[in-house]
Amino acid sequence: MQAEPSTPDSVFRQIVEHSADVHWLLDCASGRVLYLSPAAARHGYDLAQAQALADTLLAELPARLARHAQGDASRVRLVREHDVPLAPGADGAARTLPVDIVSTLVCDEAGVPVSLTGVVRDASERRDWAAQQKKFASMLSHEFRTPLSTIDGAIQRLDMTSAGADEATRKRYTKIQTAVDRLLAMLDEYLSPERMASIGRRRQPNEVSPQALLDGAAEQARARRAAIAVHTDGLPKWMRCDPAGMRLCLDIVLDNAIKYTPPDTPIEVRGGWTAQGGLAFDVIDHGAPIADDELALLFDKGYRGRNSDGVPGSGLGLYMARAVLEVHGGTLSVENLRESGKKFRIWLPIAADAGKSLA
Repeated sequence: MQAEPSTPDSVFRQIVEHSADVHWLLDCASGRVLYLSPAAARHGYDLAQAQALADTLLAELPARLARHAQGDASRVRLVREHDVPLAPGADGAARTLPVDIVSTLVCDEAGVPVSLTGVVRDASERRDWAAQQKKFASMLSHEFRTPLSTIDGAIQRLDMTSAGADEATRKRYTKIQTAVDRLLAMLDEYLSPERMASIGRRRQPNEVSPQALLDGAAEQARARRAAIAVHTDGLPKWMRCDPAGMRLCLDIVLDNAIKYTPPDTPIEVRGGWTAQGGLAFDVIDHGAPIADDELALLFDKGYRGRNSDGVPGSGLGLYMARAVLEVHGGTLSVENLRESGKKFRIWLPIAADAGKSLA
C-alpha cells in the first residue's frame, strides 16, 4: 500500500522535534508553556524548568507588549542569555547549562500578540570560545607589554641623557618613542581582554564608510611608506561592521606589506565588488612572493615564514585579522600575483544594496 504523503504540518513538526535546539510555545494570556520539543529531555531539563525559563520572559512581557503596541518593532524578536539549573553531577556539585533564549511575539489577525514562541540554544561552546579569547588576549597583551615597557624605559633614559647627541640621533630616539607609543595605544584600543572578548563574542552592529575606512588606513600607513595609493570602484556609502575591528584588519595587512617589501616599493589598496558577490578590500604589494608551501600556513597562530629573519613580529597579526573577519562572516586570503608581488584580500559578505545588513 502506498504511504500517504506527508502534510506540511507533519514535515515541520518532524523538523522541530528532531532539531538539536529546544523549541517552545508560551501563551501570553495565561503565561503557561503550551509546547516543549523533545530536545529538552536530551539537554537534561524538563517542563518545570521550561516554565522557570518562561517566568523569566513573563517578568518583562508587560513592558514588551506595551512597547510593541506603541509600534516598537524591536520588541517582536529578542535574545536573552540565561543559565538553566541542571541536576547535580555524579560528584554532587551543582550544574548549570548556559543558553540563549530567542523569543518572538506571534500576533492574531488583528495584530494583537497571543503567544510567544522561540528557541533555547545551548551556548556552552560560544561561552567557552569567548573565555578562550579573553585568556588569549590577556596573554597577548602581557607578552607585548613586557618588552615594550623595557624599550619605553630605555628610550626615555637615552633621550634624557643625550644632550650632546647630534640631530640625526635625537630623531631616531623620537621615532622609536613614537613607535612604542603607537604599539601601546593599539594594545589599549584593540587587544585589551574586554575588547577581544567583545569582538569574539558578538559583533555589535555599527556603520562605517568603506571609502573613509580605506583612506584612513592608507593615510596612517603613509607615515611609514609614502607610496600607498587607494583605488575604489562603486563602494557603498555605508556598511555594517565593527569599525575598530575592520581598522585593525587593514592596519595589520598594510603593516605586513610594508615590513616585507623594500622601502621604495609601492603598495596599492583597492576596494570594490567582486564578480562572485560581496565586497573586497585588496592590499597589493610588489615584493617577493610567498613560497607555495607556506601559503596555507600564513594565517596560523604564531607562524612566521622563512623570509621573516630580521623582520620584527610575533606571527599573531594575520591570525588575529582572520579571527575578526570570521566573526563578520568574511574571509582573509592571500595569493601570489603572476606579474609580481602578492595580494591580500579582505572579503565581506555584503549584498549589493549594502549598508543595511551583513550576512
